[in-house]
Amino acid sequence: MILEEPITTERLKNKLREVFGYNQFRGEQEAIIKHILEGRNTFVIMPTGAGKSLCYQLPALMCTGTAIVISPLIALMKNQVDQLNAVGVNAQFLNSTLSKGEMNKVKKEVLSGEVKLLYVAPESLTKEENIAFLQKANISLVAIDEAHCISEWGHDFRPEYRKIKNIVDMLGNLPVVALTATATPKVQIDIQKNLQMEEAAVFKSSFNRKNLLYEVRPKVNSKKQLIKFVKANKGKSGIVYCLSRKKVEEIAELLRVNDVRALPYHAGLDASVRMNNQDSFLNEQAEVIVATIAFGMGIDKPDVRFVIHYDAPKSLEGYYQETGRAGRDGLEGTCIMFYSYDDILKLEKFNKDKSVTERDNARNLLQEMADYADSSVCRRRQLLHYFGEMLDKDCGFCDNCLKPKEKYTVEDEVVMALNAVVQTDERFGIDHLCDVLTGTENDYVKSYNHNQLPIFGKGAEHETKYWYSLLRQVMLYDFLEKDIDNYGILRLSDKGRAYLAAPYMVTLSKDHEYSDEEMEEEVEEDRNNLAAKSYDEALFEMLKNLRKRVAKEKNLPPYVIFQDPSLEEMATTYPITAQDLSQVNGVGMGKVNKFGKPFIDLIQKYIEENDIETASEVVIKSAVNKSKTKIFVIQQIDRQVDLEEIAEFQNMSMPELIEEIEHICYSGTRLDLSYYIDQILDEERQDEIFDYFMNAETDSMKVAMDELGSEYSEEELRLMRIHFLSEVAN
Repeated sequence: MILEEPITTERLKNKLREVFGYNQFRGEQEAIIKHILEGRNTFVIMPTGAGKSLCYQLPALMCTGTAIVISPLIALMKNQVDQLNAVGVNAQFLNSTLSKGEMNKVKKEVLSGEVKLLYVAPESLTKEENIAFLQKANISLVAIDEAHCISEWGHDFRPEYRKIKNIVDMLGNLPVVALTATATPKVQIDIQKNLQMEEAAVFKSSFNRKNLLYEVRPKVNSKKQLIKFVKANKGKSGIVYCLSRKKVEEIAELLRVNDVRALPYHAGLDASVRMNNQDSFLNEQAEVIVATIAFGMGIDKPDVRFVIHYDAPKSLEGYYQETGRAGRDGLEGTCIMFYSYDDILKLEKFNKDKSVTERDNARNLLQEMADYADSSVCRRRQLLHYFGEMLDKDCGFCDNCLKPKEKYTVEDEVVMALNAVVQTDERFGIDHLCDVLTGTENDYVKSYNHNQLPIFGKGAEHETKYWYSLLRQVMLYDFLEKDIDNYGILRLSDKGRAYLAAPYMVTLSKDHEYSDEEMEEEVEEDRNNLAAKSYDEALFEMLKNLRKRVAKEKNLPPYVIFQDPSLEEMATTYPITAQDLSQVNGVGMGKVNKFGKPFIDLIQKYIEENDIETASEVVIKSAVNKSKTKIFVIQQIDRQVDLEEIAEFQNMSMPELIEEIEHICYSGTRLDLSYYIDQILDEERQDEIFDYFMNAETDSMKVAMDELGSEYSEEELRLMRIHFLSEVAN
């Protein structure tokens, strides 16, 4: 490493101010930078948003030659290169998105010494032609970003990262800086061992992001909750994480139809589309980006105000890293996870093709994630403890602190739990300890003769989940600690030994129970709340009177104009545009064009006279209007295809097809079924049914069957009702 000028604090600060516009370093940035510039290996563990990138970017600018930055995320590479270019630094990336010509241009600039930082994907780094090119270049240092990818014990293990050390050695004796935002003690050791930098200075910042609010919600009516939250935070930037690409597209579309500027972001999109969507988010043309958890998001955007996990993440490391993208400017950030144990089970199925070791590790990571969600202990304490950091008291700024669950005090049970650890020689994990405490005499317990221990079955009066919760919480009290060398094994800490010598009462919290029963109760409660709010009865009556007048003018039954449920929804959501009215159930744009204007005018006037704030922000518009089935059915009817053929092609029964056609019709789409009805009913019988519906007070099929059922089948009456509504209403 050759420095352009000697290292001094003044020189560093001048460069910091000149290039990046900052007057002061944050935390240990200055010490880290000086250590790197001394040519020594450095390991940086710093939470997202704390300024990791500057730790290698500034040294790169102080040295002659080009710094190589190894990064797994194409999005992050582009984002950082754009930011560096914007402040006048020549930074480039080398990855699969470049054409051959673009790659050659970048390589030429590196060899001529023009490029200060070259971002490289690990996959690109392993290619022989790229190694040969880098061996010719003047390399100043190597920075390994997202270094947790090296560790098979981490949340995002990538085999290509295991090859990095050998490739770096091929480039010469270069200083290496490894950086990560998420590393448990075990992962830290694994990273250093693999990079052969056990002697490296480790700079570890606190993982406590005090400006972030952590919240876990049961995954009940999650779409409604999502829309309500995003609408309440209109104009703010946010990220929504989903489990699959399909879900990403679905949620992005759901947000869009609810007037949220949202875009999808996942590995299945064309690189150009993904890049454009990222740029739109960074440039605030889009408010929300919806992304897959597995693919990750390399978005370095300081003002992300919320991060929502629509599906549970694969690990606490991933969760912490993803939530860490909120509030990087130090201002407030809200982190919400919708949790259902079903998500954990789905993720576990994805691991079935992995090796036994990988599968066991992935299962442990998922269990940690489930434990975090279930626990009613301070979220921040749990997260910090997971990364080897203790918080002395609850944060007061998470859902568990703001809405605490029932507490209970124990002493004898804690003593029992710690004795179980001691009597099993501190060689087992939480599941085995629970089996011993509850007296579960399985083959594994018997193979170690643990069914003969004095502690065996002493806690049988409590269920396994009680002991599971207690053992987890006792770890937060620092009575137990994880064995770093043996994953999942619990050992007694010095504090735990002191507790056994002089026990005292300990306060614990009852876990959340996201059971089906509890979820069903919350769904029912939500329904009751909706019912309690109900519709605006005064407006509903006015709409009914207007419907009666319109029906009289057009010489039609009132129900043909709009049915009562549609009027109730209008009196709840106050639609004042044609688009809003078309989203009301049973309306559709066809009816809006034919009957909508006087209803919109009435609602608008009513809102103004009564100074009403509309509830549109909590109305969830469905994206199903674009259903392929509906389009197919409409097209086939237009082509006069027999209904039996349409039903067979769509794998539907005839009643199911008729129900689908009814939905289309009630949304205002005109369907000409005369070609089919003419085959099953003569003209006289059609006229009789048509006249019945014209004079009926309701379109109820039950009433129609009572009146006409002896003469006609239900299928014939339903088809004629569709025919009637299409003729007179659509």
